[in-house]
Amino acid sequence: MKKAILFFAGIFFLVLSVSFNAQAQATSDFFVGKWNVLVSGTPNGDAKMVVSLERVEGKLKAEFVGNDQSETPKVSNVEETEKSVRIYFTASGYDVYLYLEKKGDNHVEGTMLDMFDAKGDRATE
Repeated sequence: MKKAILFFAGIFFLVLSVSFNAQAQATSDFFVGKWNVLVSGTPNGDAKMVVSLERVEGKLKAEFVGNDQSETPKVSNVEETEKSVRIYFTASGYDVYLYLEKKGDNHVEGTMLDMFDAKGDRATE
């Protein structure tokens, strides 16, 4: 009887650990990839940018690519939660951050500096 209980308890914990591991991997890599982001209402008009996010040594790294600005902003920090990402960067001499939150499978919404609305879609290659 003890062996049967131990056997079923072992199977239960094995299944439980596999399901937690699968959920953690699926949600943690949502932001990885390229995103087309539109920030509306900035003093210089609407800003279109492409943000590339990749996981390097377990941390999320960001880079701006091919945007419509003369110089590419340099990313200083990326903060990630399960449902959002905050990208800190310097643009035109100002420290700025872009906050994006998961909305659906391939969409994000958020703000820049909590003042300007931002919407983004996953870039298709």
